[in-house]
Amino acid sequence: MKKDKKAILITAVLLAVLCLLAALGYQRFAPKGVAGEKEITVKVIHGDSGEKEFTYTTDEEFLGAVLEAEGLAEGEEGPYGLFITTVDGEKAEESRQQWWCLTKGGETVNTSATQTPIEDGDVFELTLTEGY
Repeated sequence: MKKDKKAILITAVLLAVLCLLAALGYQRFAPKGVAGEKEITVKVIHGDSGEKEFTYTTDEEFLGAVLEAEGLAEGEEGPYGLFITTVDGEKAEESRQQWWCLTKGGETVNTSATQTPIEDGDVFELTLTEGY
């Protein structure tokens, strides 16, 4: 019985250390924003394949802050940041399995808009996509 308690204690301590290392690693390697004024372009591809292009000059470091401040996108805050539900007035319809896909220069972005850093000259696309 004493061996079981000792094993549980050792396991708990190791787990705590691993969690701490993971948190430190995330802080070190998480996307970092770039300070200073920058100009970015956001292309919106609507459900009817119509396109609009928006250019913003900003001091923000992350895309989500720009989209919300400019009123281009709305959504819900989730565990990973902004989950975009509406762009340029067009709402994704969950019943049709629609969602807004965020890309940068045509490449999939693996972070939420809230966690996507921006640099001067970046071009992002928000495409209304159907089907999960």
